[in-house]
Amino acid sequence: MKQRREQNERLLNTIRDLIHSLEDKKLKEILEEMHFVDVSDTLLSLKNEKDQSYLLSLLDNELAADVLNELETELVVELLENLPHNRISGILEKMPFDDVADFLGELPEEEQDKFLKLLRAHDAADVQELMDYDEDSAGGLMTTEYVAIPENITAAKAIEVLRDIAPDAETVYYVYVINLKNQLVGVISLRELIVTSPDSLILEIMRKKFISVNVCEDQEVVANLVSKYDILAIPVVDDLNHLVGIITVDDVIDVIHEEATEDIYRLAGTYSGEEEVTAKYLTAIKSRLPWLLVTMLGGLFSGHVLGKFSDQLSAVVALAFFIPLLTGMGGNVGTQSSTVTVRGIATGQINPNTVIKTILRESMVGVSLGLVLGSMVALVAYVWQGSIALGVVVGLAMLGNMFTAATMGTLVPIIFKKVGVDPAVASAPFITTSIDIVGLIIYSTLATLLLNYML
Repeated sequence: MKQRREQNERLLNTIRDLIHSLEDKKLKEILEEMHFVDVSDTLLSLKNEKDQSYLLSLLDNELAADVLNELETELVVELLENLPHNRISGILEKMPFDDVADFLGELPEEEQDKFLKLLRAHDAADVQELMDYDEDSAGGLMTTEYVAIPENITAAKAIEVLRDIAPDAETVYYVYVINLKNQLVGVISLRELIVTSPDSLILEIMRKKFISVNVCEDQEVVANLVSKYDILAIPVVDDLNHLVGIITVDDVIDVIHEEATEDIYRLAGTYSGEEEVTAKYLTAIKSRLPWLLVTMLGGLFSGHVLGKFSDQLSAVVALAFFIPLLTGMGGNVGTQSSTVTVRGIATGQINPNTVIKTILRESMVGVSLGLVLGSMVALVAYVWQGSIALGVVVGLAMLGNMFTAATMGTLVPIIFKKVGVDPAVASAPFITTSIDIVGLIIYSTLATLLLNYML
């Protein structure tokens, strides 16, 4: 790793020197040998906008399109504004339509119109169509640059068609088969098409069982399907089953990353890094305050429970020694279970068919942890305070806490999801507060029942 960093640093210094000495030919040769992601990183490392623009001007349109696709929208706009219109047109036309739509979708309307006018009319129409879909839907994620062939031609004819249309497609992992109404009726892999007999009809060799998504489907559902079925692209259809686009795995990876980041932010009750500063501040308050109020009220109720428990605590002071341990362990187990459950809900692993199994599994985990940890803390209580009854109370309370925490940590997110409350935001504060209360009730009840044996 260190050696690679040193190599990158030397390369960056070389590029800086070549930029300052205006050695275009040598610099072009170096850039053409680099991966476009590395070129993008190099461009960002230059910092100086003049140097960045100069480096971009040396790239051919295809490489420039790949490099710009890795950069933030604001920087892309700044760099493109330094280029002549014909060069901007050439770069945008080398980008997949879905990437152009994503880029333009983040700009004000005036800026969008300015860039759309630089595209050819039919390309601009395709990009505009993609921009009209909700950005979090399959339509907003798809590209219209795909390979489709009619069902009534031979494999040999299909390969001829591919030679004509494949260069303009984003991917040719799969070839989609349509009927005369442009409805999706099958799919065939490129490998299957090549190895089959040239005279075979596509209708006879295509796969009629395939996975597709509606153009209005949420992007998270799309990501789960691609992950579940291990496919490299998924076709998108409208309500009449007309093929309107495809979603490739590289876009799905971006969605998975985006959704995971969003869940992490929500789990922390905070905001996305893409919002404005004022929006961040307001979002943080709105998302955290309700559940912190729940936690505060729960804390007050816990205090009330402890108040009812004061006689036992006065009689056996040692009971108080174990309260932080019991509440802390219960909170940890509950948070662990809720994290696993929230993630399972997000990925689709927890669904109506697996809910009962998931709850039972986590409950048994809680019982197992409770038996192990309860035995250990009971032994510590006995050795420390010399009271078997105290050890029994603390051990049984630990067992009850672990079982309750694991069960509630699983059940609460599932219930929140069912009633339309975001489990990533609401689960943790609700669970920790309720577990504290239940744990104290269990502990005080056991202590009351066995108080005479501890005196």
